[in-house]
Amino acid sequence: MNILVSACLLGVNCRYDGKSKLIDKLKVLGKKHNLIPICPEIYGGLTTPRAPSEKIKDKVISKSGEDVTEHFKRGAKETLKLARFYDCKLAILKERSPSCGYGKIYDGTFTGNIVDGNGVTAELLAKSGIKVIGESEIDKLCECSSSDKTFND
Repeated sequence: MNILVSACLLGVNCRYDGKSKLIDKLKVLGKKHNLIPICPEIYGGLTTPRAPSEKIKDKVISKSGEDVTEHFKRGAKETLKLARFYDCKLAILKERSPSCGYGKIYDGTFTGNIVDGNGVTAELLAKSGIKVIGESEIDKLCECSSSDKTFND
């Protein structure tokens, strides 16, 4: 199975701060599945490093006050193109991110507060029929993968 994965979770230094959030357990998953690294923020034209951004309703605003919504939308569309090209049914994305967060994201105040919501890319992928999970669910996926079951929930 081809699985989209936030590139920062695979060790790519593409986060807003120029760092990664490597998840070693993805190496195990990569032995049975093709992991397709993606970074919607870079695909949308943003640089690394860049000012942190948070989603406020339908807008994404950087900490410096710049409206970067169009960059996030463009990156989401490019990510969806890759998902379709590689026939990905699943995406493992960075939690709480304004692009990749699914279910919970930062609230837009840059204070660390978390609210219900989805990042721009996560929302588009989910609406397009792709199962989206965050990195905290990798253990569950690895258990299913190691027993050769299909991950459906």
